[in-house]
Amino acid sequence: MEQKVGFIGLGIMGKPMSLNLIKSGHSLTVLDLNKEAVAQLTAAGAEAASTPKELAEKADIIITMLPASKHVKDVIVGENGILKGAKPGTVIIDMSSITPNVSRELAATAAKQGVDMLDAPVSGGEPKAIDGTLSIMVGGKPEVFESAKKVLSGMGKDIILVGDNGCGVTAKLANQIIVNLNIAAMSEALVLAAKAGIDVEKMYEAIRGGLAGSTVLDAKVPMILERNFTPGGSIAINMKDITNVMDTAHEIGVPLPLSSHLLEIFHALKTDGKVNDDHSSIVRYYEKLANTEVKKAEK
Repeated sequence: MEQKVGFIGLGIMGKPMSLNLIKSGHSLTVLDLNKEAVAQLTAAGAEAASTPKELAEKADIIITMLPASKHVKDVIVGENGILKGAKPGTVIIDMSSITPNVSRELAATAAKQGVDMLDAPVSGGEPKAIDGTLSIMVGGKPEVFESAKKVLSGMGKDIILVGDNGCGVTAKLANQIIVNLNIAAMSEALVLAAKAGIDVEKMYEAIRGGLAGSTVLDAKVPMILERNFTPGGSIAINMKDITNVMDTAHEIGVPLPLSSHLLEIFHALKTDGKVNDDHSSIVRYYEKLANTEVKKAEK
């Protein structure tokens, strides 16, 4: 029997993910505060719900894609939350980036009502959300993962069960360390090259096929050279993720000196009015220190 899907959170990532579920043939009910986003989804064939409770009453699998832990908690256990309308056997898939502790707590609360939960955060940003090739790291029971895999396959390409509840969001925290510190290291290198007066675009072409090459390098250097800081993943979202990284690291006794410094860079960028920029804007922190700008060479 076809699974009915509910989707809460139609932001930069959630909207294209929802559209891909419709394209994959899933029956979809959606909910978001942004009425324009809801209208776009209903025009594509989705049904709209007015509360998480109402959405849960219509769905077998409910996906949440929300900014932070507090939003996920409100939607799942709030007054008109998912658990007020979900029937036993329902599966909640939280694809937000939240803390492992909150994810495990919510899974335990849901289980008391016979509702299963997976934490399934994603990597790949807006481009991969649009083309349906996100990497999805999942935490939860193997049998629940298998039951939801067809739905997850409508949004992603590499879909891996990492472990039990909380393991998916923990993997996402590790992912965010690697991505954002990669951007920071890349930014230092670009600013050094720009201040030294070499053609940064040619340098990028020279190094991208070697050991310094990466998906991050190929995604972010062209944006920086074009001075395009339109967010695919904003400073605000990544600052929240690295804050979660540090909170989790401190709880379990893991010193993270580079991530700690990165968080201060994010706070400096926020103070400088760049919190809604793409996280490639990390380069502008280094540019300010060096009094230079990374851009294409004048022809």
